[in-house]
Amino acid sequence: MGKQDMGYRIVSLLASSLALLGQSAWAEETVRPNHLSGPSIVQGEHSLAQAFVQVIDVQVNPTELGVDVDTDRDSYVLNNSVVGRFNTGSIDHQLLVGVELARENLTDRLVANFLDPIDIFNPVYSPDNVGFEVLRQDVFSRTDSLGIYAQDQISFTDNLILVLGGRFDIAGVTNDDAIAQTDEFQQDEAFSPRVGLVYQPSEDVSLYGSYARSFTPQAGQTFTRDSFRPERGTQYELGIKANLLQDKLFANLAFFDLTRTNVLTTDPDNGLFQIQTGEQRSRGIELDVQGEILPGWNVIASYALTDAEITEDEVFEEGDTLFNVPRHSGSLWTVYELQQGSLEGLGFGLGLFFTGEREGDLDNTFELSSYVRSDALVYYQRDRFRAQINVENLFDIDFFEASRGGNELEIVPGQPLTVSAQVSWQF
Repeated sequence: MGKQDMGYRIVSLLASSLALLGQSAWAEETVRPNHLSGPSIVQGEHSLAQAFVQVIDVQVNPTELGVDVDTDRDSYVLNNSVVGRFNTGSIDHQLLVGVELARENLTDRLVANFLDPIDIFNPVYSPDNVGFEVLRQDVFSRTDSLGIYAQDQISFTDNLILVLGGRFDIAGVTNDDAIAQTDEFQQDEAFSPRVGLVYQPSEDVSLYGSYARSFTPQAGQTFTRDSFRPERGTQYELGIKANLLQDKLFANLAFFDLTRTNVLTTDPDNGLFQIQTGEQRSRGIELDVQGEILPGWNVIASYALTDAEITEDEVFEEGDTLFNVPRHSGSLWTVYELQQGSLEGLGFGLGLFFTGEREGDLDNTFELSSYVRSDALVYYQRDRFRAQINVENLFDIDFFEASRGGNELEIVPGQPLTVSAQVSWQF
C-alpha cells in the first residue's frame, strides 16, 4: 500500500473586515492486498463462486479463492472562500461564502482464481495449484463534484451566538466497466442545511446545540453492476462545556444522534463486492475532560456510550448492531513533568485505553472481545530540544482491533509491544 498527500493553504487579508481563504489538496493511494479467501466465500446458497460457476456452466467443488487486487485512487480538491464581518444595528455578523471543486479517480481491478488446498505444515507451491479464473473486474470510476456553501455566524450578544448555513452539491459519477464494456453516468444534487446555537449563561459554562445534514457521493458498483447512490446523513447534537477549578480543568458533555443512509458495506453474498445499507443510526453520550490539575500534572480522560444499529434495510435485520462500534469505550492519559531542579523538563506518561465488545459484521454472527491497552512515554525537553520514547501496548496483550469491512476472514490484530523514539529541535 502506498499513499502520498500534498496541498497548500493561503490566507489573504483583503481589508480590515474581509479575508480570502484558499486551499488545495491532492492525494494518491495505491492498494494491492493480494490475499486468500477461505471456504466461507465459496460455500453457501448465494456464494460468489457458485454464482460464477452457474454463469460459465462448469461443475466444480473448490475450497479456496486466490484474489489479486489492484486499486488506484487519486483525488483533487480546490476550496476557496471569502470571510467578511459587518453589523446590522447592534448585531455582529461573520459571513462565509465559498466554492469547492473536487475530482476523484478510482481504478479497481481484481482477478479471482480457484486454488487447490495447501498443507500449511508442508506447503508445495506450484502454478498447477492455481485453477481456472472465475472472476475478473476492471472498472474505472470518476467522481466530479461542485459545492457552493454559505454560513453566517450571528452574535446577538457576547453570550448568544447563532450559526446559519447551507451547502448545495452537484455530483456526477461515471463508471466505465472494461469487462462488460459499459459506460454509465449518474448525477445527483442535494442541499444540506446547518444550524447551531451557543448560549453562555456564565463565564465558565456554555450550552450548545446543532443540526446538520451531509451529502457524500459514492464511486463504484455492486456485484450486479448497479451504481452506488450518494450517502446522506442527519445529525443532532446537544452539549455543555464547562471550565472547572479556576480554568485548570475543561469538560465537555455531548448528546448526539446521527442517522446515515446508503452506507457502503461488504456484500454478505459476494464478499469481494459492496452493497449499501438502507439506514443506520448511532446515538449516545460523549464525555471529555482535560486539564492541568497540579503544576506539571496533566490529565486527559474520555468516555463514550454508543447505541449503533440498523434501523431500515432489505438485506440485514433491523435492530442489528453496527460492526466495530463498542457500546462502551474510554481512555485515560496522564503526564507529569518535573518543574524544577537539574531534571527539570523530564516527563513521564501513562495511558489506558478501553474498548468494549463489538460485533464483527452486520449480521451479528460473531463478536470481537473487549480489551484494555496500556501505553507509556518518557521524554525530556529543554528550550528548543526534545527527545521522547514511546511504548505502545506496554504489557504486550493480544487483542483484535477491528473487523475490516465486516468480514470474518479479515480480522485486524492489535499492534504488539512497540517501542519508538524521536528527537526534535525547534527552529
